[in-house]
Amino acid sequence: MAKVTLKVYRGDKEKGEFKTYEVPIEDGMVILDAIHYIQANIDNDIAVRWNCKAAKCGSCSAEVNGKPSLMCKTRLDRFAKDEVITVQPLKTFPLIKDLVTDVSWNYEVNKHITPLTSKDEGEWVIYQEDIERVQEFRKCIECFLCQDVCHVLRDHDKHANFAGPRFLVRTAGLEMHPKDTASRTKYLKEEGGIGYCNITKCCTEVCPEEIHITDNAIIPLKERVVDDFYDPIAKFLKGLFKK
Repeated sequence: MAKVTLKVYRGDKEKGEFKTYEVPIEDGMVILDAIHYIQANIDNDIAVRWNCKAAKCGSCSAEVNGKPSLMCKTRLDRFAKDEVITVQPLKTFPLIKDLVTDVSWNYEVNKHITPLTSKDEGEWVIYQEDIERVQEFRKCIECFLCQDVCHVLRDHDKHANFAGPRFLVRTAGLEMHPKDTASRTKYLKEEGGIGYCNITKCCTEVCPEEIHITDNAIIPLKERVVDDFYDPIAKFLKGLFKK
């Protein structure tokens, strides 16, 4: 039976190293299958987070050959024959053990975003085109791969100043909702730190749900911030209408 060689990170926040494993290959196997084989047959104490194995829960996020990926969606047959596959935890978040990281920071960020706010009560009548505009953002499974690949968080450690792509997507889904009346541009400019994003589109590239994070969420939000805080004409007109 053919085999694949995996180098898997083993350790915690204090110390760790890559350990090499050989795993027999069967048709249709994914990285998560290989990790489960290691758990069952070689090292049963290897830590890994997973749930649905259907690329919908977002739990099994890791870095495969340096790229943030869902282990349950990354097939072994996509790699070259005899290629050594490196599997390691997400770099952007604190390591707990082996392939498991502490992503709780994300849920703290989420608490600071103003929820859906509407003056309308009862049944809503909404145009289909308006629904379609925000529906894409609801596909997010919170795998946090976009957070991991984002250079603002990954390389510059701006966790205290930048919400990250996932929560810019959530903010976009609220800001563009046809019945929402709140303004989140001040949050985006200050606490959300949208100015740190320089539109590299790396977040869009790793999204397993193929959400157009940069084009459909981040850029429109940047435009709203510019209109509210930097565009003199827009500022004048808003002041005029307020009067």
